[in-house]
Amino acid sequence: MLIAGFPAGAWGANCYVVAPAAGEECVIVDPGHQAVQGVEDALAKHRLKPVAVILSHGHVDHVASVIPVCGAHDVPAWIHPADRYMLSDPEKALGRAIGQQLLGELTVGEPDDLRELTDGGTLALAGLELEVAHAPGHTKGSVTYRLPQTADVPSVLFSGDLLFADSVGRTDLPGGSTTELYQSLARVCLPLDDSTVVLSGHGPQTTIGRERATNPYLGEAARAAGAHRSAPRRGL
Repeated sequence: MLIAGFPAGAWGANCYVVAPAAGEECVIVDPGHQAVQGVEDALAKHRLKPVAVILSHGHVDHVASVIPVCGAHDVPAWIHPADRYMLSDPEKALGRAIGQQLLGELTVGEPDDLRELTDGGTLALAGLELEVAHAPGHTKGSVTYRLPQTADVPSVLFSGDLLFADSVGRTDLPGGSTTELYQSLARVCLPLDDSTVVLSGHGPQTTIGRERATNPYLGEAARAAGAHRSAPRRGL
């Protein structure tokens, strides 16, 4: 398994390039703001051929480069239908103006081939089996992607802005819900094995075991208390 990741742009959103091995087909996860050069560098370094872009949610810090990346390689992109509108109207998704200077750097709209995800489905792409789980809370259309464990590699969860090392995604933007976030944490994350590697939308990698032991928000979800602590303002 080959996974190359880097933080991109003004918000430091993690973009990942995933392949069975160097020299093979790959999938690109969340090509966000100013991610194009980082993507191209990873493809060249590992001699990879993209077959698809997959998006964890629709916020501009995770999708801003989807049009140029898809266009350069003639590949489709996948997004949950509840977040599709964010591609064409990033300011509506944030409930505030981004700023004209920054907007001038963005290619707003949908790529030529945009496909919608379904909860519980599996995407078979580039020789990979990616299990899709709808995980609302940060946005209505947030999803995670999981690569199952193999004999040589532990399971890997691309958590988007659902779960971070020591934290979780913010819920104070349009479509956010603290209640839904805790429900998603309980349904999507808690059943996973402690060895599952978590590659988040922001920050360093972690594991489910570490977060189960130390993350106060995941602990809150596990206790299923009636009143939850407020989610932090992490990510856009």
